[in-house]
Amino acid sequence: MHENFFHNVKVYYEDTDAGGVVYYANYLKYLERARTEALSTIGLSNLQIKDKFGAQIIVKSCNIEYKKSAQLEDELKIRSFIKSITKTSFYMNQIITNDETTIAEAQVHLVFVNEKGKPVKVPVIIFDNFKPYFCDSIKL
Repeated sequence: MHENFFHNVKVYYEDTDAGGVVYYANYLKYLERARTEALSTIGLSNLQIKDKFGAQIIVKSCNIEYKKSAQLEDELKIRSFIKSITKTSFYMNQIITNDETTIAEAQVHLVFVNEKGKPVKVPVIIFDNFKPYFCDSIKL
């Protein structure tokens, strides 16, 4: 059984349109924040990955399905887990909910690249520390 990483986000006025509904692109920002905080739980940051490993994590693709709209001052919870991993990338599933209501679901393909944009191996420390977030379909 895999574990999930949870991150909470409050919807602010700046996140919404004139009707108080979250603007669709802001969900991508919420997902990014949750991934950044997940890195933090294993003692790393994007800057540290760049400095220590000469790499960065980039989004190769993102498939997001919007189910319902979030509203001004909603308290959202983002659940993240790693669906699969290869030597140079991983797929992270992320689900945004408000209470028990699913707001959006996303599958994000993340790739480790060097300063020239070429794929590089996922650093062992990240692979080892993210193991609890892996589900069953791991490809090495």
